[in-house]
Amino acid sequence: VVPATPALFEKKLRNQEAEEGSTVTLHAELSKHDVPVRWKKGSVLLQASNKYEMKQMGSAVELLIHDLQLKDA
Repeated sequence: VVPATPALFEKKLRNQEAEEGSTVTLHAELSKHDVPVRWKKGSVLLQASNKYEMKQMGSAVELLIHDLQLKDA
């Protein structure tokens, strides 16, 4: 058995500013294609919902946060 090398960030997430009530898209590029990604805020695992939308195409991953509130910072 050969252990797989971990996926690394090729393009990391960047801080963004947005207005309350708007939508922000966090974008990152991974070193491998189609690697399962889990999004967290602190220790809380985020689930797809009306608030959070997760997208992945190959090595590109995105998290859309809808209806931004101050607590989303």
